[in-house]
Amino acid sequence: MATVLNVEMEAEPKKVERLAIEPSNTYGLFSKEFLHRHGHHLLGITSTWFFIDIAFYSQSMFQKDIFISNVGWIPSAKTMSALQETYMIARAETIIALCGTIPGYWFPVAFIDYICRFEIQLMGFFMMTVFMLGLAIPYNTYWTISSHSVGFIVIYAFTFFFSNFGPNATTFVVPAEIFPAGLRSTCHGILVECGKAEAIVAAFEFLYAAESPIKALDDPRHAPGIGVQNALYVIASTNFLGFLFTFLMPDAKGKSLEEMSSEVETGEGNGLFLLNL
Repeated sequence: MATVLNVEMEAEPKKVERLAIEPSNTYGLFSKEFLHRHGHHLLGITSTWFFIDIAFYSQSMFQKDIFISNVGWIPSAKTMSALQETYMIARAETIIALCGTIPGYWFPVAFIDYICRFEIQLMGFFMMTVFMLGLAIPYNTYWTISSHSVGFIVIYAFTFFFSNFGPNATTFVVPAEIFPAGLRSTCHGILVECGKAEAIVAAFEFLYAAESPIKALDDPRHAPGIGVQNALYVIASTNFLGFLFTFLMPDAKGKSLEEMSSEVETGEGNGLFLLNL
């Protein structure tokens, strides 16, 4: 610190009465100790990451085909040139990003140190479930009428807002805080791999599931699906499952990395970092 700050500093009297290198962090990923301490955490975050990627990627990748065109927000492709269609789609998706996705990232940055991670993720999944049901329930009887397209897009943008002001932010932050230092990268890699693998599966599943169950009304090259409305119900269900699995996730607000990963404890004879500052 003296070198960095370019000032003279004197060492203070010892504040650490006892510092022992803790052996508890020597346990491996497949050990009983890890299962006891962090097994339910790994299950909870893996599951929530799994469910958020189903919702987020299925919505993101098929905005034009599933959500925008069907509610009449942009004209039919048959009435436009390729350049006009590209412009209309880009404009529609940009509006959704500017009104929902990007502000949803700002809010956790501003509030994550004031609202605990657990509450942010719980709120995000709950609101995503509510808004997705608001899209799914009246989809065929109300939203597909063009005069109601603005309301559909507003609710649709809110699902992105609470996705980012919720599990799409916390599932990145929490794994870096709760696992032991020696296993933190490994656990984070497992979570990322699970989420991205499901994103690939969800992309294909949702594409075919959203096909109309009446073959004559949809692309003849695809097998009949369950329809957009039922696909929205599926997404709402995965959001609710994410809400339930969030209860397996601990909260790290106000706690150090050592406290969250069980690397620091107070007491005698436990072999951990014993600090008396």
